Amino acid sequence: MNNSNQKLVWYAVTVAIAGFLFGFDTVVIAGANLPIKELWHTSPLFHGTFIMSMALWGTVIGALTGGIPSERWGRKPTLMLIGWLYLISALGSALAPDPYSFSFFRFIGGLGVGASSVTAPTYISEIATAKRRGTMVALYQFFLVFGILVAFISNYALTGFDGANDWRWMMGVEAIPALIYCLLMLGVPESPRWLIAIKGNREKAKKILQQIHGEGEANLEMDGIEAHLNHNQDSGFDVRRLRKPLILAFWLAFFNQWSGINFVLYYAPEILEKTGLAAQNSLESSIAIGGVNFLFTLVGMYLIDRLGRKQLLIYGSIGYIVSLVMVGLAFQWSMNAMVHLIFLCSFIASHAIGQGAVIWVFISEIFPNKSRAYGQSFGSSVHWVFAALITLITPLFLDEKEGIFGENPAPIFFFLGLMMVFQLIWSIRYMPETKGVSLEELQDSMVAK
Repeated sequence: MNNSNQKLVWYAVTVAIAGFLFGFDTVVIAGANLPIKELWHTSPLFHGTFIMSMALWGTVIGALTGGIPSERWGRKPTLMLIGWLYLISALGSALAPDPYSFSFFRFIGGLGVGASSVTAPTYISEIATAKRRGTMVALYQFFLVFGILVAFISNYALTGFDGANDWRWMMGVEAIPALIYCLLMLGVPESPRWLIAIKGNREKAKKILQQIHGEGEANLEMDGIEAHLNHNQDSGFDVRRLRKPLILAFWLAFFNQWSGINFVLYYAPEILEKTGLAAQNSLESSIAIGGVNFLFTLVGMYLIDRLGRKQLLIYGSIGYIVSLVMVGLAFQWSMNAMVHLIFLCSFIASHAIGQGAVIWVFISEIFPNKSRAYGQSFGSSVHWVFAALITLITPLFLDEKEGIFGENPAPIFFFLGLMMVFQLIWSIRYMPETKGVSLEELQDSMVAK
């Protein structure tokens, strides 16, 4: 690997650490879920609305607004701000004296997650070449699931560490990687495409491209960007002209959440306890779920620039359908806990090589340079609105005493399986392939004249 390629990978990895914080922050609540419920004796509605989903409502706001600072101030300042939001959230959540302050600091972390899901994939897609873009942007998802795995391991390791305060350590430990990320971001340059499209600073953009890709590749990239700007007047975020990418982003993000992925990850210990596992064993099994997610994300990263985005989504949809139906049947027929775990892990594997690998890559590709952050913001917002809604209502269905389904969540899994049938049909009929196509060429095919 030459020096310029090393810099490309280093910058992509540094920015992708925002994905690690995303994954850790969203899933660490799984370990604190039951202890907090016992500590503050909240109702299922309050617990779902505030304790569990307040971070997600912050994420919705962060995703809705994350495109604004990213477009106006630049990708780099926005990414640094995200790191400080994670740091404040981790420390505040750990020290919270009551459910209201806890929910507030979780909301702050959610802002970081939402803005991260907009700005980090956007930045990485803008510094990568068409040939390597899928793998580079997929680094964000790789670190995201790595963060999920570390959160599960951290929760397990800290169980019994400080008795009733275990959950505070679980929440607070995120401050360490958040601080490291903030320091590493100081050495990352601004996005060259943002400098050209928004600021018109071609000279600085060219220097950064040369630094990242080497002079020969940088000249080719620069020629392609400038030629496209000269022949195409990008009028910004024009809904009529962006109708096609907006529709594609909406449906991809919509189906991502109706797979049930956040439902399974956030409530993994509680779901596994319903299979008959003891509380401690359910935390151990959560680590298995995180490990499968991590390993199959590596598979997705390997395949995304080989098979393409569309093919991976088709394969993932088929895996979703089979595994969700089997989890539902396992609950319906009261099968052994290990059977439940096997099919839950199959579900996670299907997500990792399908939606998990595809969503952030695909949405970051289909919008033009001048409106990419706003387009990414739209897709992320749809994703997080449905994530928040699902997390909010889950206790109403899953709670043992007051939930609609109580001890048997089988109908939930059957419904999610049906949604994935619709995703399979959509991915076959309507989803275009973006593998190996430059961002400028994609703009020509996606944007109405």
